[in-house]
Amino acid sequence: METIRKQATKLREQVAKQQQAVLKQFGGGGYSSDNVFADEAELQQHQKLEKLYLSTRAAKHFQRDIVRGVEGYIVTGSKQVEIGTKLSEDSRKYGTENTCTSGSTLSKASLSFSRARAQMEKERGNLLKALGTQVAEPLRAMVMGAPLEDARHLAQRYDKMRQEAEAQAIEVSRRQAKVRETSGHPDHVMKLEAAETKLQDLKMNMTILGKEACSAMVAVEAQQQRLTLQRLIAMVEGERAYHQRALQILEQLEGEMISERQRIEAAPTPIFDNNMPPPPPYEEVNGVFASETQNGSTDSMGYFLGEVMCPYRAESDVELSLSIGDYVVVRKVSGNGWAEGESKGKAGWFPYEYIERRERVLASKVAEVF
Repeated sequence: METIRKQATKLREQVAKQQQAVLKQFGGGGYSSDNVFADEAELQQHQKLEKLYLSTRAAKHFQRDIVRGVEGYIVTGSKQVEIGTKLSEDSRKYGTENTCTSGSTLSKASLSFSRARAQMEKERGNLLKALGTQVAEPLRAMVMGAPLEDARHLAQRYDKMRQEAEAQAIEVSRRQAKVRETSGHPDHVMKLEAAETKLQDLKMNMTILGKEACSAMVAVEAQQQRLTLQRLIAMVEGERAYHQRALQILEQLEGEMISERQRIEAAPTPIFDNNMPPPPPYEEVNGVFASETQNGSTDSMGYFLGEVMCPYRAESDVELSLSIGDYVVVRKVSGNGWAEGESKGKAGWFPYEYIERRERVLASKVAEVF
């Protein structure tokens, strides 16, 4: 629509110039429509209004683009909040309902992750709300507001009045030519005077309206520039605060998880008494190894499963090497700190303090023992 309006204005100007050229050729001088705009101040005012009109239109389109972008970001972000909240709930559920028999490390981690994720989604929700109330709504109000439309309406009225003045200037030139042709006939002279009076009124009203339109457009332009910049800064500050808070939450979560992992991987080695007597010997009976205590009897607690908490390297043929996370079927526990059992098809003695008893173990872990 704006392009069509410009083309129409340009066409009218071309037609007016052609008409004036014809009148000058056949009428011999007289009142030209160019005289309407001979005032330098009026011409500058007209040019300024054109620039203001283009400037405020571009700013309006930019504000509208920001509003659309923020609205799209809010829609997408709301979906991400929904997904993240569901993930937080699933993690919390696993942490509270986990029945793993080999420890609660993952349960603790999942609960920590659930809390952190919930906090992050809350922060994201606050950001989306702020973007809507502090960025999108103020800009939308200005795009649709009365000040901009009123100022643009004044500029359009001024443009229309200017076109009327152009047409009236042509009418005056035509009347002047008619008076010359009729040697000053009273009727034609009277009509010429009326046309000139109307032209002067149009020029005066056009000047007043032009100043009013310029003043309104300048005010709107300044408001557009100021408000748009403020909203952009608010958007940047809001996102910056959100990402800083999210980073704090993630760093705290990572610290908790790494600390727990390090605690597991670097569990303190039980104090092993170097003065402990050596493990009891094995005697092969009918192809099966049996063990006995130093007084010839065996100490038995019944078979049970134990998880290796610290590694142990066998120092003799009757000892059993252990790795963290392995499971051992403990068959005997002697009174001197040694335990005898089997793991991964091998049997032998090992320090009892290096394992922890487990009441329940996953079937897959039991299968690894034998």
